[in-house]
Amino acid sequence: MKDMIQEEIRTLVLPYKHSHKGQNGRLLVIGGSRLFHAASLWALEVASRIVDLVHYASVPENNELVLRIKEEFRNGIVVSRDDIEAYIHEDDCILIGPGMTRDEETRSLTHQVLTEYPNKQWVIDAGALQMLRLEDIPQHAILTPHEGEFKSLCDKSQISNLKNQAISNEQKVKQFSKQYDCIVLLKGQVDTISNGKEVREIEGGNEGMTKGGTGDVLAGLVAALACKNDPLLAAIAGSYINKQAGDTLYERVGPFFNASDLAGQIPKTLHDLFF
Repeated sequence: MKDMIQEEIRTLVLPYKHSHKGQNGRLLVIGGSRLFHAASLWALEVASRIVDLVHYASVPENNELVLRIKEEFRNGIVVSRDDIEAYIHEDDCILIGPGMTRDEETRSLTHQVLTEYPNKQWVIDAGALQMLRLEDIPQHAILTPHEGEFKSLCDKSQISNLKNQAISNEQKVKQFSKQYDCIVLLKGQVDTISNGKEVREIEGGNEGMTKGGTGDVLAGLVAALACKNDPLLAAIAGSYINKQAGDTLYERVGPFFNASDLAGQIPKTLHDLFF
């Protein structure tokens, strides 16, 4: 299985030699809140190393935070949430959810953009995922739940089998993704990924990756890859690369690394895989 997954990953569309600005992906990140500042910044940090442009739309406090650290981080373009529709039209993929709170504001914004732009490529994570109405899931959207979030999604569903404790996560992920015509990346010690037809299980990772923010790094990585790749491949590759990066860090420092370390390791892991 590992060899097969490695072969799949090598088919990724990556920046090519004679490309021009904008041809290697444009991503919009909608995330952050007055309560959670760092989550969406981790997604922004890793995505900016892969695609040509990352547009970042958060609450005013987070937008100001990004502007203040521009001397250190110059790779994201801050946009107002009032202007996100223009960037949804323009960009290849939209990541929504990192750092967003579980409240009516998140529910309303998520419902609005998903239903108004169902033909865009979406990655739905964290707060947006927790506030998601299942009927709003766009075709081929990538959902990135951890086990608790996936259980909540299954509880909302009308599919009785998804509430059956005797059915494996693999079967549930496949059934859910088939029912809602999406890709599910269920995060865990073994990540389970399906588009309703195929299922992939990605092993790897370690206890260092239980720290806050590592899921946001994964979401940013998957969304960046989904700008120019099939969404199932983006989910599989994102999971594999994220775990490989975490295991490389573990070899060097044990479990004593954080989300920023992981975001910094991912380009090195990509280099080792492709060059």
